[in-house]
Amino acid sequence: MSGQEFSFAHQELWEVTGKSHVFERFEGKESLSPFQSQVRLKNFEFFTGILEYDIYITPDRGFPGIDFRIQDAVNYEEFYVRPHQSGNPDANQYTPIFNGFAGWQLYYGQGFAQAVEYKMNAWSHIKLVIAERAAEVYINDMSTPLYYIPELKRVPKSGGLGFSGSGPSAFRIADLKVTKQSNPVLKSKAIAVEPLEKGVISSWSVSTTFEEATLEKPVDLSADMKKGLKWNKVDAESRGYANLARVAIANGQNNTVFAKVTIESDKDQIKKLSYGFSDRVRVYLNDQLLVGGHDEFTSRDYRFLGTMGYYDDVYLRLKKGDNELWMAVSENFGGWGIMGRFDNIDGIKIK
Repeated sequence: MSGQEFSFAHQELWEVTGKSHVFERFEGKESLSPFQSQVRLKNFEFFTGILEYDIYITPDRGFPGIDFRIQDAVNYEEFYVRPHQSGNPDANQYTPIFNGFAGWQLYYGQGFAQAVEYKMNAWSHIKLVIAERAAEVYINDMSTPLYYIPELKRVPKSGGLGFSGSGPSAFRIADLKVTKQSNPVLKSKAIAVEPLEKGVISSWSVSTTFEEATLEKPVDLSADMKKGLKWNKVDAESRGYANLARVAIANGQNNTVFAKVTIESDKDQIKKLSYGFSDRVRVYLNDQLLVGGHDEFTSRDYRFLGTMGYYDDVYLRLKKGDNELWMAVSENFGGWGIMGRFDNIDGIKIK
């Protein structure tokens, strides 16, 4: 099936919102140069098939990418490049967008990004082959996938198509071509999504959002602090993290949620919990504040990305019966998440 081409010479096809943009002919191509803007192809939907476009890459820091299966302004799938990271493992990124939050601090490494050397100050060609639940990424070499995305994280659903780019630099895109296919062929060998490890907290109850300032004073939880909260369930994904942005909607200063589980213990005992979070956390057991932490971008040094893993431990003094573990998780940007794993689950049940 031949693809459909969309030229930036036809400005009427596009809706652009944001800081600024320029339609122009550049280096032999009709292009669009958006700066901190969202670009949407009008009256068009895409589900599965092939997306191809050209992007003019410079060494400047930025995050220009393509958005697909757009449900609204804050919910879609995204692939973008990081030109300033050329040759590094995070030279590009696949991430879902949930309620306006990207998740690159959760979704990193194999299946989400891959090292590649970019041609600087030149046009590069990018192709995405999008199946219902998986995808492949090609950059310049159209014969071999740069990498395979085994699991697109959002629920598969047809949606809009466009481009976006944050960061301090403008970028140029040209020559969008879309080939709709119901069953596009992926060259990569399918990779099964790994099951959760034993001892991982598989599901969290997540509260509605509230102001982080509510918890600034180091005090235990009170009935007033819990009053009026509503709850949703979020399941842990294959690596153990729960993406809180799936259900949490930040609004102004309301950038914090509680994520909680009940731990049933058959006796009084101490259990080690390894956990990860993004961006900040306060840990409470049976309403008592145990520990807090910061893990946001550059919080530890200028190279620190804030990626999430089982990097912290806390020892929980459990009483016989039910114990309430509450984690207050606050977010700036890059990924709103929580994860927890018990090394030894003998004598306890997580519910």
